Amino acid sequence: MSAKDDAAPVLRMRGVRVERGRGADAFRLAVPDLELAAGTLLACIGPSGCGKTTLLHAATGILPVAAGRCELAGRDLAAMDDAARRAWRLRTVGMIFQEFGLLDYLTAEQNILLTARLARLPRRAARQRAGLLAERLGIARLLRRRPSRLSQGERQRVAICRALVPEPRLLACDEPTGTLDPDRAASTVELIRERAGEIGAAVLLITHDHGLLPRCDEVLDLASTGARA
Repeated sequence: MSAKDDAAPVLRMRGVRVERGRGADAFRLAVPDLELAAGTLLACIGPSGCGKTTLLHAATGILPVAAGRCELAGRDLAAMDDAARRAWRLRTVGMIFQEFGLLDYLTAEQNILLTARLARLPRRAARQRAGLLAERLGIARLLRRRPSRLSQGERQRVAICRALVPEPRLLACDEPTGTLDPDRAASTVELIRERAGEIGAAVLLITHDHGLLPRCDEVLDLASTGARA
């Protein structure tokens, strides 16, 4: 299966089990079988501690799987070592976090270009994409500022721009709207969904906000699946 085969799911998980920690702190998650196609937004919901972020980390190769098959853009992450999973994640995944993860010693533009550099995207192409996305996101005039001089909404848009510049196959969003009011949260998810559709990416959205679910194509409720073992 080719990583460029658009007919194949971007993400396919079959019989996946994840184990984390030991003893009293041990956590085991049996991930429900799923397939996520390009242009599809899947919301993963459930109470705190049910395994939403663990699922996202398994899907993107941050955590190794203890059993099963996890295919990301046509490659089985379970068959890779740590270095190979990290390299494949940099090439295929865009990460968007609630806390943004911006580095304040870099400008907004430098933060945006960081993941493109790690993904080995040619600098000229990366700067062109960053400029176009920054215009669409309304942050073009802010690119020389450091994150500490930006509002929360502006930092969020920088983080979205950073994730999108490499044109990933999968956008992995871990509570990206958790600190936003309902209107801004809805507009943010619409922006992520619109751009993902344009570049043919799938979106895995971890959220507590049930108000966002009508904007999603599919919903996975980990509380109802009994996924935690």
